Amino acid sequence: MSGKVIGVRRWVAVTVLAAALVTGGIFSVWAVNWSGHAVFGAAKIPVKMATNANPVSLGGFTNGFSSSVKPALPAVVNVSSSKMVKPSSQQMQPFFNDPMFKQFFGDQFGEQFKHQQQQPEREQSLGSGVVVSPDGYILTNNHVVDGATDIKVALSDRREFTAKVIGTDAKTDVAVLKIDATNLPALTVGDSSKVQVGDVVFAIGDPFGIGETATMGIVSATNRGLGGAIEGYEDFIQTDAAINHGNSGGALIDLHGDLIGINTAILPGNGGGNQGIGFAIPINMAHSVMDQLVTHGKVIRGYLGILPETITPALEKSFGLQDNAGALVGDVTADGPASRVGLKRGDVITVLNGQKVEDANDLRLRVSQMAPGTSVDLKVIRDGQARNFNVTLGELPEKDAKAPVTEGAGSSLDGVQVETLTPDIAQQLDLPTGTHGVVVGSVDPSSPAAEAGLSRGDVIQEVNHKPVTNAHEFEQAVGSGKGPVLLLVNHGGVTAYIAIEGR
Repeated sequence: MSGKVIGVRRWVAVTVLAAALVTGGIFSVWAVNWSGHAVFGAAKIPVKMATNANPVSLGGFTNGFSSSVKPALPAVVNVSSSKMVKPSSQQMQPFFNDPMFKQFFGDQFGEQFKHQQQQPEREQSLGSGVVVSPDGYILTNNHVVDGATDIKVALSDRREFTAKVIGTDAKTDVAVLKIDATNLPALTVGDSSKVQVGDVVFAIGDPFGIGETATMGIVSATNRGLGGAIEGYEDFIQTDAAINHGNSGGALIDLHGDLIGINTAILPGNGGGNQGIGFAIPINMAHSVMDQLVTHGKVIRGYLGILPETITPALEKSFGLQDNAGALVGDVTADGPASRVGLKRGDVITVLNGQKVEDANDLRLRVSQMAPGTSVDLKVIRDGQARNFNVTLGELPEKDAKAPVTEGAGSSLDGVQVETLTPDIAQQLDLPTGTHGVVVGSVDPSSPAAEAGLSRGDVIQEVNHKPVTNAHEFEQAVGSGKGPVLLLVNHGGVTAYIAIEGR
């Protein structure tokens, strides 16, 4: 009997000890200072941002996450915009020009109908926004207000204001609005550089205009770039929290209730709805853009003067590289910062200011966040040899060329028809004077070249690093057409490398 009692007592003691250790571990994890989140790289601007968020306690999660979400809801607003658009009548033109139509209705009726069809119409859109200052500054997406002539902001207390656009930045899809109001509920700005995969997050917006809605998920990925498929500068937080239509410009918050991102896009399935793949602009990026828009009215970015390409496996093999890290220089702007120090097409930038360059998106982002006039050190691989360059950045022009998306997945140039580029053809293609090469007349859609991104109107200037100025030189450079081929292609005046690999 005593043996059983001792066994029970030991079991109870072990259980109590385990419970104490687990409880201590939990509270040690949660013993974190949730306040005072500094925004990386944000300059001081005359906007009073929300601060001093209340720390989250374990007791607040007894019945769920309302202690995180509820305080944030009033700071997420509905943004409705409208603009006048002129519909196209091109689809109706063949119908109006049909002889049978003219025979029965005459020319006058057709002209009247076309005139009615061409009258401007009002186009409306709905989105969301986030109040980040009690004084009425609101962050949202550029695409929510782009071209709008009238913008209304509806608060949770049903008040409605006409908003003024302080500034927009299409390259990051960020817009800053201002309403004439004070003492507004505002979200505390967090630090998105501390966000990690697996963190619990909440997406808040006004989907479909039905009212404030919160969805929960986790951070699926950070520093996500999609090759310019969504924005010019991409460094997204990816989440599986539902971001439906109308959530654009809404808030992505963490467990503390702090703003860590601005919801901007989803990858929809065949049904067009949420598939658990949503993207938010990191608040550090959005806040930095906001600072410049408020202070300067525009975003001023550093400019290297190259067109960087991400190195695909096919390009890696074609250039004889050790790995696919770095950014391939596809084009160099004449008399730009890079050109003045001697950077060339085919160079591979592997290190920027002592830090490894992952890919073209990484290089583009880091350079864009530097001020014009900044001196940067580059490590470059050229013909297998490492070289060092020091470049003083310029200011990114208002209209800069976007890097083409090239997928190296081909095998040969079968199915590609070319002809010598003449001055007349060059003029039709709006190419710079003196451009030489062969122009692509047609590409078989099922060919490896088409899969790699070659298209009609492209001008091939090099084949496997050999310049070609006419169709004969092109045929000689291609040879049998078998095996991998590296092309330098001029598309609309901008060059890029395309690797077409053997099957």
